[in-house]
Amino acid sequence: MSNKQDDIIICRCEEVTLGEIREWIAKGYDTFDELKRVLRVGMGPCQGRGCRDIILREIAKMTGKPYAEIPPGRFRPPAKPVKLGAIAKAGEAE
Repeated sequence: MSNKQDDIIICRCEEVTLGEIREWIAKGYDTFDELKRVLRVGMGPCQGRGCRDIILREIAKMTGKPYAEIPPGRFRPPAKPVKLGAIAKAGEAE
C-alpha cells in the first residue's frame, strides 16, 4: 500500500519522489553518492542544494544512524553555474 508522502517530489530538478528514495535506501543504497548514481539526485541545476538535506535526513531516519554521521556526498564542479559571458570576459583581460 502506498503512502501519500511517497508521491512528494524531493529532487525537483530530476523529479525524484520520496517513495523512490525510500525504495533505494531499503535496497541498501544508504549514502547520498549511491543514490546520486542510481537516481540522479543532486545532479540537476541546483547541484543538490534543494534536496541534499532532505535526502540525508531520510537516510538517517531509515538506517538509524545519527544525521551527523551521514556523509554529505561529493561536490563536483560546477558547484554553481557559470555564465559563458563571465568566462569570455576573463579571457579578454589577459
